[in-house]
Amino acid sequence: MERAPQKTGPTPRQRIWGWYFFDWASQPYHTLLITFIFGPYFASVAAAHFMGTGLGEEAADARAQSLWSLGLTCAGLVVGFGGPVMGALADASARRMPWILFFSTLYITGASALWYVLPDGSNLAFGLVAFGIGFVGAEFALIVVNGQLPSLGRRDEIGKLSGSGFSFGYLGGFVALVLALLLFVEQPSGRTIAGLPPLFGLAGEGREGTRFIGPFVALWFAFFMIPYLAWVREVRKIKRRSPIAALRHLANTIRALPERPSLASFLAGSMFYRDALNGLYGFGGTYAALVLNWDITRIGVFGIVSVLSAAAMSWTGGRFDARFGPKPVILACTSVLALICLVIASMDRTLLLGMPLPPGSALPDTVFMICGVLIGGLGGVVQSASRSLMVRHTDPETPTEGFGLFGLAGRATSFLAPALIGAVTLATGSARLGVLPLFALFLLGLLLLRWTRAEGDCAAR
Repeated sequence: MERAPQKTGPTPRQRIWGWYFFDWASQPYHTLLITFIFGPYFASVAAAHFMGTGLGEEAADARAQSLWSLGLTCAGLVVGFGGPVMGALADASARRMPWILFFSTLYITGASALWYVLPDGSNLAFGLVAFGIGFVGAEFALIVVNGQLPSLGRRDEIGKLSGSGFSFGYLGGFVALVLALLLFVEQPSGRTIAGLPPLFGLAGEGREGTRFIGPFVALWFAFFMIPYLAWVREVRKIKRRSPIAALRHLANTIRALPERPSLASFLAGSMFYRDALNGLYGFGGTYAALVLNWDITRIGVFGIVSVLSAAAMSWTGGRFDARFGPKPVILACTSVLALICLVIASMDRTLLLGMPLPPGSALPDTVFMICGVLIGGLGGVVQSASRSLMVRHTDPETPTEGFGLFGLAGRATSFLAPALIGAVTLATGSARLGVLPLFALFLLGLLLLRWTRAEGDCAAR
């Protein structure tokens, strides 16, 4: 009598690669929408709208940057304060996949709706709401997915896995950005960087190619989530709890933070340096558009270079993490990022580091391109090493709750960088000087990491 063939699930290697594919699928929201295409597009549309109301160019630029900062602030607050609660409830349900599917729906809905953000500036508020819905979906899904990291390998492998995941994700962002620039995003001539009309008959005159990037990102995410859904299975070792018990456990965890100084120090420090990093990501493209007067295509090329750097350096950073531990990696990279903020704040088309430049000088373009390479690369390493260091502080029984707190640390002050940038921009009337607060946030983050133990704390063991 023949035995029925046994069903076999995904192998451990397939599970790891499925987990990597979430980063590949979701990264374009950050690369294309926040930093390099939609963010600058929104800023340029808003600036033109405000100039149409009678404001001068510099004042209109400042108002546009402040409006974008408001959108990022509101979305970040929702993620920051909702993340720990969502993480606790996801752990209590002992089933993460329904949560991921729900937040994926928000991602796809919000990204798709960006098609309707018109170049005449008539529906800027709608654009911010649609962007915020997709952003919340992307960030909440990431919290749940991060909670799966501790189950993917041994503790000494986590840094390498985290770095490889970020590297693979940035590579996905690079491929998506190249395709967007070659096939959709129109230059002032109405054609793409490849000299082609935007695909699908999209009209360059109405900036339809650029607006299509929202639906493009949604389709990209939906397609490349297939390997994740096929290979990443639920880990059912966590006991199911009631929502009330989960929230009570979360409250106890927060109250116990003073008894875990290493975790408290790490969450507080990362709160500020990750907020500063998100500020660089959120305003890098708009800075290029408003201060250096780059068009969307040039910003996209800048993005390609930055994302390639991020992919390479995140992979390398994961190896350094595995060898030296995540804390030294974070300290080194964050220090360099703080110095970059000073360089950016000291530069526009007419001066660099306080020194005047001849008219038409290309030096600001070159310097900002180098800064972009370092921001992309070192930023990827910082995020990867931070995720690895959080695993060393995470209770294996409630990993999603732990990463919910990590998300709270990354978003609780998410209003701070955009708000400070907006306030300084309005006070000085300069989009260039508006990035100065990021330097202070990086320094504060470095100071607070002083009490973080490189090996984590006993509750994570």
